[in-house]
Amino acid sequence: MPVLVITGTGTEVGKTVTTAAVAAAALAAGRTVAVLKAAQTGVRPDEAGDVEEVARLAGAVTKAELARFPEPLAPATAARRAALEPVRPAGIAEAAAKLATEHDLVLVEGAGGLLVRFDEAGGTLADAAELLRAPVLVVASAGLGTLNTTELTARELRRRELDLAGVVIGSWPDSPDLASRCNVADLPEVSGAPLLGALPAGAGRLAPADFRASAPSWLAPRLDGVWDAALFSRSCREVTSNPACR
Repeated sequence: MPVLVITGTGTEVGKTVTTAAVAAAALAAGRTVAVLKAAQTGVRPDEAGDVEEVARLAGAVTKAELARFPEPLAPATAARRAALEPVRPAGIAEAAAKLATEHDLVLVEGAGGLLVRFDEAGGTLADAAELLRAPVLVVASAGLGTLNTTELTARELRRRELDLAGVVIGSWPDSPDLASRCNVADLPEVSGAPLLGALPAGAGRLAPADFRASAPSWLAPRLDGVWDAALFSRSCREVTSNPACR
């Protein structure tokens, strides 16, 4: 798995922190890691972007950012409004492939969801994953509404015959409600892929040393971690009296 594409079911689902956790776990396993942000929006030239946040949390990763647009919009819209050249799937794939010749693992972080447009032709992160023939990791939210967006994302990946590596819950609440607990069992069913981790809410606010030490405990072995999906699911079932979640 030299290249792993990381997308979200939408915005603010914990995609960047999840990317940092995957990077930290890989580094702890002795792998060299590069992180490629296809398009950074809503950040000024002098501000730290997502790839800097990943490096702050995870440690010694190679950072790469293809383009930066000032307004917090979809990349295609942000590029058009800024009168700047957009990012295109072929450029993303080319940059990731080059990094893959120099690193054990390349993490390609998208912007928002799988089908957010990067250019005027409608190019998306899914198109870049197709060019790379790379597996895709989907970061989903925990609560009500996540099953629909996760299943739609999974269906599109299957339609394109892309490998859905699995689903990670980007922010697991301290006190999960009934929907969140039930979703632990339902997410693998609707996605047709394994649950590969769950990051605790607020993980991105941890001190970097604590984040790096904890990251493997949030992720399954396929992502260089030690997280046990069956144990996590069992703990969720034990705290609810609803028989539908047993």
